[in-house]
Amino acid sequence: MVVLGIDPAIRTTGYGVIELTPAGKCKILDCGVIANSPRLPHTECLRRLYGGISELVSLWHPECAVLEEPFVGKNSKTAIILGMARGGILAALANNQIPAFAYTPSVAKRAATGSGSADKERIAFILAAEFGIGVENIPLDSTDALALALCHIQRLQHPELGPGIGKQL
Repeated sequence: MVVLGIDPAIRTTGYGVIELTPAGKCKILDCGVIANSPRLPHTECLRRLYGGISELVSLWHPECAVLEEPFVGKNSKTAIILGMARGGILAALANNQIPAFAYTPSVAKRAATGSGSADKERIAFILAAEFGIGVENIPLDSTDALALALCHIQRLQHPELGPGIGKQL
């Protein structure tokens, strides 16, 4: 099973691809960032997000994708922009018939590190040690995406960890 984790943002969307092998072990296949310049209009950013996610799906053939559940802060403009990014990503997943699920950031971080408030550096350090890769090979903007993918796999393997798999989008 291959799971694509996605941490949506209009300018810097992190992604992580984790495989659950037939032997029951997890392996990081890829992680990185879909980056958009602040000078690009939102329409171009959305086109690039859609294309980037479609390319990842074509390359890795995930069985499902996992996104971070959005939180609504005080800035409504930021929430709207995040909603646009999520929409572009979900459209790419739907077009490729990839089911999508969502977890809160704290649930995903707890699955990866044992702490729901771990910062990106801590997540990268723990994942690098767990998967035997150099921490420099995990871009900080991809850490939450990797945590999301790992969280989903853990919930599928061990339903006793929580109230079930994430909310299907």
